[in-house]
Amino acid sequence: QVQLVESGGGLVQPGGSLRLSCAASGSISSIYGMGWYRQALGKQRELVAVIGSDGRSNYADSAKGRFTISRDNAKNTVYLQMNSLKPEDTAVYYCYVRIGGRNYWGQGTQVTVSS
Repeated sequence: QVQLVESGGGLVQPGGSLRLSCAASGSISSIYGMGWYRQALGKQRELVAVIGSDGRSNYADSAKGRFTISRDNAKNTVYLQMNSLKPEDTAVYYCYVRIGGRNYWGQGTQVTVSS
């Protein structure tokens, strides 16, 4: 079994920053891909950012220029640095890792951007 624990969510004012972390533990061999999805209330879940084992990353158009995804392979951890946050970034953020052909998901962390 693989477990993912997320942290770093919270309430922030527009224009502020947050850094999300997601640490994987359990039966881990090789982590091929890691990333973040988000789901706003009443909306469909959307992909925010992904990063491969080679360090290459891709972002949703809404995140480009503001968000940065990174990973620490020694700690089995993926991060999402979010800058210049907007109210429309408000959502539950879910991390995932791909191990052995299967995706594992975190429980989600709430990000609220409001004054």
